[in-house]
Amino acid sequence: MIMEVLQNKLQINKARQVLVNKGVSLVESPLRSLMRKLGLVRGVAMGDMVKSWDVLATLNFLESNVKKNEPILDIGCYASEVIVALHKLGYSNLTGADLNPNLQKMPYQNDIHYEITDFMHTKFEDASFRAITSISVMEHGFDGQSLLKEMSRLLNPGGYFIASFDYWSKKIDTTGQNFFGMDWKIFSKDEIRNFVTEAAGYGLYPVGEMMYEGKDKPIDCAGKQYTFGWLVLTKSA
Repeated sequence: MIMEVLQNKLQINKARQVLVNKGVSLVESPLRSLMRKLGLVRGVAMGDMVKSWDVLATLNFLESNVKKNEPILDIGCYASEVIVALHKLGYSNLTGADLNPNLQKMPYQNDIHYEITDFMHTKFEDASFRAITSISVMEHGFDGQSLLKEMSRLLNPGGYFIASFDYWSKKIDTTGQNFFGMDWKIFSKDEIRNFVTEAAGYGLYPVGEMMYEGKDKPIDCAGKQYTFGWLVLTKSA
């Protein structure tokens, strides 16, 4: 399955338990969150409970398809659970890209290369990465053409672009709602289909079945109820 849709909250809870069992869960306990609010804990608060399902899907895909020494880029990596979880799983060639100036506060600075940059216009060399991960990133300030162009440039032949995103099969209007100073988009089925069609123009293709329908709307944010989609595109050899 190359596109999947989060169906319900139970999947989130089950995925988090798997992450805990794998030793890669970074979501803070209520006590630690309280200590952080009181200024007793420093550093970056990592992870998000609601992202458990797509984080696990991404890790599982990488463990099945990418070797531990192959280069992986995580875009929008600030506070991302994925890049640190990959380090804990033994991946040794990791790069994180984000515009957040606090990126230098992310953990494992000696083991993970962090780059403060616009991930749609990076200075990385062509064909630098075996896989690029993007967890709940592309719905913010969406520019499909720039994103696909840069992902295609950065991936080596046969490499993977793995993305999760806010989603509901029917269009949900988010006009005028912003996050991080950028427009916010909840992708519809038609918009993802168009994105996949556009991706082909950059040599990026889905391999396998595309599932577009969701059962429940387990995510509630900014007055909108929706779910998450998860997609893998492969660069043609």
